[in-house]
Amino acid sequence: MSPGFVEPAKLKPGTTEIPPQVIGKPMKRTVVIGLGIFGFNVVKELFEAGIEVIAIDKNKEVVQRVREFSTKAIVADGTDKEVMESIGIHEDDVVIISFGEDLAGSSLVTLHLKELKVKHIIVKAPNEDHKHVLEKVGATDVIIPEKEMAAKVARSVISPNVLDYIPLSGEFTICEMASPSAFYGKTIGGLHLRTKYHIDVIAVKEVLSDQVKMMPSADYVITDTDILIVMGKEIDIKKIGSLS
Repeated sequence: MSPGFVEPAKLKPGTTEIPPQVIGKPMKRTVVIGLGIFGFNVVKELFEAGIEVIAIDKNKEVVQRVREFSTKAIVADGTDKEVMESIGIHEDDVVIISFGEDLAGSSLVTLHLKELKVKHIIVKAPNEDHKHVLEKVGATDVIIPEKEMAAKVARSVISPNVLDYIPLSGEFTICEMASPSAFYGKTIGGLHLRTKYHIDVIAVKEVLSDQVKMMPSADYVITDTDILIVMGKEIDIKKIGSLS
């Protein structure tokens, strides 16, 4: 069965295009297979960021809706290896599979992509059991959105100042947080953050001007409109986030 192509959409006027290189490496094309709520929104976010993104689903109506948010939208069965080959998926593409509860479908597509020597395969899974199976068949990254969102919501309740987390290896994380009121009017050096709280401020974002200051100096004075990007152990960041 031949895939059905929908004419690619052009970037809308005013859309910000990301430069073709990030940290010295070319921007990779992304292919999203499965256009449920998660897949659709991944396509939209990537396209609006200026990334070349191909959207694939066997539901023609869904493909028609996503066409204006994608570089190319294709009506096709993502589990059909011949279809994948005809579309021209490359080994350097980033492929995202979003089939919801369909473990068999996700596993089959992952196996096909491994046979096509695709290096980066991201799969959405509903639970840890599915994640384990998908990792075994070759997925390079498996995400459980509901679990990750639940953790994020729980963190926001525990530490209201904490806006977002980026986990690093082991116990360490990078965190974006609103400045605690206890820090207002004080310098970074004067707070002794490294010795007292075991964290480092690696950047400050000024909300009103939308400017980011990387590696702020020790004499930088923290204000109530600053967003701090800090690095440290999660347990220490939680202590900072609970300060008022």
